[in-house]
Amino acid sequence: MLLWKNDFWFKAAASMLLLFFLSLTTSFGQRQIYPEDNPPLKERMYFGGNGSLQFGTITFVEISPLAGVMITERYSAGLGATYQYLNNRFYQNGDAHIYGGRLFNRFNVLPRIFLHAEYEALNVEVANPIPNTNDVVFTRDWVPGLFGGAGYFTPFGERGGMNFMLLYNFSYDNRRSPYNEPYVIRVGFVF
Repeated sequence: MLLWKNDFWFKAAASMLLLFFLSLTTSFGQRQIYPEDNPPLKERMYFGGNGSLQFGTITFVEISPLAGVMITERYSAGLGATYQYLNNRFYQNGDAHIYGGRLFNRFNVLPRIFLHAEYEALNVEVANPIPNTNDVVFTRDWVPGLFGGAGYFTPFGERGGMNFMLLYNFSYDNRRSPYNEPYVIRVGFVF
């Protein structure tokens, strides 16, 4: 099965299968924001984020909190921060600390399906080859990312839920980006 050797397609298929099974479950309701009711800012705000943990020969830890606000019944915007730690024991200096932030916009096309756009800037160590030699110098640099895609929201109670997103990085640079490919799958929580 050559298709499954590509890590992206395996992740995408597994995520879509998970989305399908989650869509079969019943929900307990979603928070509705009606602009004509003029709810206070506190009721329109939401918080959440995503994280990752992997331990072994390659250790990866990610923490990405976010905060957003419902501007209209279907549109929200917000910001978030990211910190990633990577340790690859195959390399002598395999430690990496990546940090930065992001701004995002989200538009609900249907009650559970949304479009997502975001701008992210991450500070990473970038390998810069020295001209006319085989040497490489590592320097820290801000690497931008312009993401667009879609997602699915599964509610938990009145305010909380889980997001599943498939995003594409339109400014992907395989030499500088901390991501392995331009496609990114994210799973996170909001409350």
